[in-house]
Amino acid sequence: MTDRSEPALARLVHILDKAALWSGWLVSWLIIPMVLALVYEVVARYFFNAPTVWAYDVTFITYGTFFMLGSAYALQRGGHIRTDSYYAQWSPSTQGMVDTICYLFFFFPPLLIFLSVTWDFFWISYLRDERSVTSPWLPRIWPLKAVMPATCALLLIQGAAELIRSVHAWRTGVWIARFNPTSASDRQEERPSV
Repeated sequence: MTDRSEPALARLVHILDKAALWSGWLVSWLIIPMVLALVYEVVARYFFNAPTVWAYDVTFITYGTFFMLGSAYALQRGGHIRTDSYYAQWSPSTQGMVDTICYLFFFFPPLLIFLSVTWDFFWISYLRDERSVTSPWLPRIWPLKAVMPATCALLLIQGAAELIRSVHAWRTGVWIARFNPTSASDRQEERPSV
């Protein structure tokens, strides 16, 4: 079934996908300082008997940022857990209907609440210039708290792309192709194009 709006919808979905693809690509670079901090700590602690006060915090902050900001990328790539035993057997129209209902009732409402709560959580921390009291290094913690509303914003953008895909599949019985899709034969990660 051909739909005149499909090219425009596909372009819109692919534009929305780019936010998750770019954020995923950028945040993937956080693995380097995280690993360097861990290696430095291990070498300093076990070879020179000189543990650091900062390495654990750097690792904690970079991993938290990596994990949270990578969630929109995981959603775009289909990396979140799904019960495929039934879902895979359904027609694209049924899959689209179920996904549409789930996004409207179970994805967006909690995410909007989480965005509101985490923005306040971050803003108060920023205004107080909050520091981590669990560390002798006392790093500023508000940048990590800023990651939470940023994650919500990225998930909302990617969720909009997924909702459009779902509605389209429900209406037409055809899924809008994924931009930069993951497949079993994918062995190499590509940098997203502009």
